Amino acid sequence: MVRTTRVAGLALAVAALAGCSAPAPQDSAGGWTYVDDRGVEVRSDEVPHRIIAQVSAAGALHDFGVPVTATFGPLVRDDGTTEPEAGSIDPAAVADVTGPGYGELNLERAAALRPDLLVSGKYAEFDGLWHLTVEQEDRVREFVPTAGVEQSGRSLPETITAYKELARSLGSDVDSERIRADQARFDAAAERLRGIGERMRAQGRSILAVGGTKQEFFVVVPARNPDLDYYVRELGLPIQTPAHPDTAGGGYFERLAWENAGAYTGDVLMWDTREASLPPERMKQNPVFAAQESVARDRFVEWDAVAPFSYASYADIMTKLAEQLEEHTPVG
Repeated sequence: MVRTTRVAGLALAVAALAGCSAPAPQDSAGGWTYVDDRGVEVRSDEVPHRIIAQVSAAGALHDFGVPVTATFGPLVRDDGTTEPEAGSIDPAAVADVTGPGYGELNLERAAALRPDLLVSGKYAEFDGLWHLTVEQEDRVREFVPTAGVEQSGRSLPETITAYKELARSLGSDVDSERIRADQARFDAAAERLRGIGERMRAQGRSILAVGGTKQEFFVVVPARNPDLDYYVRELGLPIQTPAHPDTAGGGYFERLAWENAGAYTGDVLMWDTREASLPPERMKQNPVFAAQESVARDRFVEWDAVAPFSYASYADIMTKLAEQLEEHTPVG
């Protein structure tokens, strides 16, 4: 029998300050307990093994050795390729229980899988779990408990650690040789970016993270995104912060009309690779944007904004970013 309860007290406060989830050890009866980043305690008679997860959370769990039964959220693109958000997940190996609208699940299909646990990311500024509305979660909890991993307001390594510890509680050997090798690659890529940041700052060069839709142009706020915040605060990449973030939307971007797309400039442009955001070729169709020197010289690097939070995922992402930055910011 599985139940969820709200937990209060000093232990949770300490866990929250530590910036990661607080999985409890197995009890003498072999049961499973996990306290998520919302302060929700989940208990089960045994370790969950039929897991439904939002695709990014699924990718992180998979990288840490935990298989998932089903996913929800963007899994496959229109061209048949796997969404970057899903990371290492093989779409053919999981059931897709995404519903017809954003934040919805196919409840009948999800319930038929008899899941033990549902996992998704959590953003403090918004109610509900990522890709799951509050109303949908209420219905989901009728047949499966949910766990949320905080993905805002803390650093990239802290968020990765939260998924690692969740995977540990679910029985994975997160100290295996493979995962230690993934962490070593992550650390090496981080050092490479740190060196690039030092050189760019010495040269007076900057990076601007941007994206756009048909309706608007936007500039990304590094501090509101765990990966970019880590790149700036810990690795020293000179990513600019826009002056007027859209606080009503959580402060993740400054939204601008396309005629104001030249309000900020950078020596290198980091573009949002999500399918809903326009690629550089489409953004160049705007003459104001196209007039920037960095655009004319195609100084673009990729920002994988919603990648799985794992060492394996970000080792690849940071290595790619380092290679692209080195191409556009040569030594000398």
